[in-house]
Amino acid sequence: MVPAPSSPTHAHDYALDACFLGPYGENDALLEKLLVEFLRDHVYWRRNFHPEDPPAIGTEAAQHPDFLAFEARMRRELHQLSAALKRSVPFHSPRYIGHMASDLLLPGLAAQILTLPYNPNNVSEDSAPVTVDLEIQVGLQLARMIGYPHDTTRADCALGHLTSGGTLANYQALRLALALKAFPIALRAARVPDLDLPDDDWSAFNLATADAIALFDAWQRWLGARPATERAHWRRRVDAERIEQRGLVDFFAAHAELKPPCVLAPITAHYSWSKGIKLIGLGADRLRLLPTRAMRLDLDALEETLERCAAEREPVLMAVAVLGSTEYGTIDPVDGILDARLRSRERDLDFAVHVDAAWGGYLATVFRNEDGTLRPREAVAAEFERFPAPAVHAAFAALGDTDSVTVDPHKLGYLPFGSGAFVCRDHRAIGLLAERADYVFHGGGGDDYLARHRALGPYIPEGSRPGAAAAAVYVAHKVLPLDHVHFGRLPRATVRAAEAFHACAQRFAAEQAARLRVLVPFEPDSNLVCLALNPLGNRSPAGANAWMRRLQALLRADPRQPLQTKEFFGSWTTLDAGLLGSEHARIFGALGLVAGDGDEPLLILRHTLMNPYLVDRERGISYVEQYFDFLARCAAELDRVAEVA
Repeated sequence: MVPAPSSPTHAHDYALDACFLGPYGENDALLEKLLVEFLRDHVYWRRNFHPEDPPAIGTEAAQHPDFLAFEARMRRELHQLSAALKRSVPFHSPRYIGHMASDLLLPGLAAQILTLPYNPNNVSEDSAPVTVDLEIQVGLQLARMIGYPHDTTRADCALGHLTSGGTLANYQALRLALALKAFPIALRAARVPDLDLPDDDWSAFNLATADAIALFDAWQRWLGARPATERAHWRRRVDAERIEQRGLVDFFAAHAELKPPCVLAPITAHYSWSKGIKLIGLGADRLRLLPTRAMRLDLDALEETLERCAAEREPVLMAVAVLGSTEYGTIDPVDGILDARLRSRERDLDFAVHVDAAWGGYLATVFRNEDGTLRPREAVAAEFERFPAPAVHAAFAALGDTDSVTVDPHKLGYLPFGSGAFVCRDHRAIGLLAERADYVFHGGGGDDYLARHRALGPYIPEGSRPGAAAAAVYVAHKVLPLDHVHFGRLPRATVRAAEAFHACAQRFAAEQAARLRVLVPFEPDSNLVCLALNPLGNRSPAGANAWMRRLQALLRADPRQPLQTKEFFGSWTTLDAGLLGSEHARIFGALGLVAGDGDEPLLILRHTLMNPYLVDRERGISYVEQYFDFLARCAAELDRVAEVA
């Protein structure tokens, strides 16, 4: 664990200097020492497994021509790969401010490399007796960061597991929500006695999440108390009525008074939601994308939609809040969505609330004390110029009352790609996703928490999964616990960089007023900031886009050219009239653009400010300021080229 900072808030943080290999490879000796040490330790482990066994590879083998030829081929291919990889995008550099990628945390990188030769498969404890436990611990670490119950002696303790990324975690959220909604209906259809079942299918589908879990728990206890023959009978009878057995078509045909549910999400939601709703069989038409205000979910639109769904008896499976949209970094009002659900319950309409925090999840560390409690907004705000807005603090404060969350360790967790995570607030719900029936014999909570979840395979969409990824996340979280004193240093540094970026953007707008219209279209909620540019005098969105495409060419990685020819690397997104809503007139007016029918979406620059070394006040280095100097030179060059043409 790194020591707590003892220096002033804005002084150089030397502990962070040990966290990464570094933009210049400054910590190469540290990483090399770790890798050599643990490679030798792994070899020692192999040699001492059964030391009485003779070596399978003789010492003379290394001198055989076939051995030498194989080694030569291997070296040749590895050298070619190493040479080819030099054309990779330099995520490690502060000059890279494009997509959601940066340098990797050394503890996570070293832990993943250390674990790879052991090759654990986290599908079950049999194939990964160590790393399965680490994965369960990762889920508890993330639950604590979010504000979920994380005491394994509690019956309602949270559960998290890793996925290949946020897309699969979002899909898992849909699977679990549908299973929880449909299971009470299956109990009614099977006519299970002795349980307190809802009076009709509408009421059954609209049970609150906690009530549905309690009913599932009661069913397991009731079933476990039956004699073996009766238990098998009722299990088959209920399974035959479940949506997982019947499929969507037969299930809703058998319950004709119940319409297939819809999913509500902001129009800024990641495209994985469209994928996921297709995968579970509901179809893209059941995904209702709601308008936003300044790229944050419009609560009035949500309220109107819920009122209409209640009036038309259209079930709602889930409402999705985005905690850091991937295009704009904006934070949805999680607290407002939860309040809307409370009001909706008065109309007998209930639904799950899931937070897609693939990007912004680790920002929660800034809001957490070391004991896991929430920091007041005033304490957080004292560390920044503008962050967090009251609405942002309220959104993070409300996370603990949601039903499930997606977090991506391979984004703002600074870990290798292939590490997403799904966390549900109550671990008991996950049993509904099991592909085998032994879950029905478990009681609730107690000392069995770890034992019952060591076989993760039955509950998750994936089969074989790398235990090395779990080791990487676990070790990173142990070295940098998920609170503001430790891990929070990383997002704190990047949010400060975003604030510096915003201030530079305003100065840049004033300095370039004779050449460009410059606008930060939305107040930053996180460490992702967009920038809209339009040449002075241009009134056409098409003209602005043509200019932006020429600028993009200067910011895009081109594998045909040496990386060193690029000063900075960026990314871009678009602003569509359908996305902007009431903001359209403000943004287009500020840019001097006149909208017309059939306009293409407006191209804007998108900056992901993840690198913790963007601003070094002690050494007087600001890559943010250098970037705006670069933009000024680019604008001047584009003007010169236009004049020549």
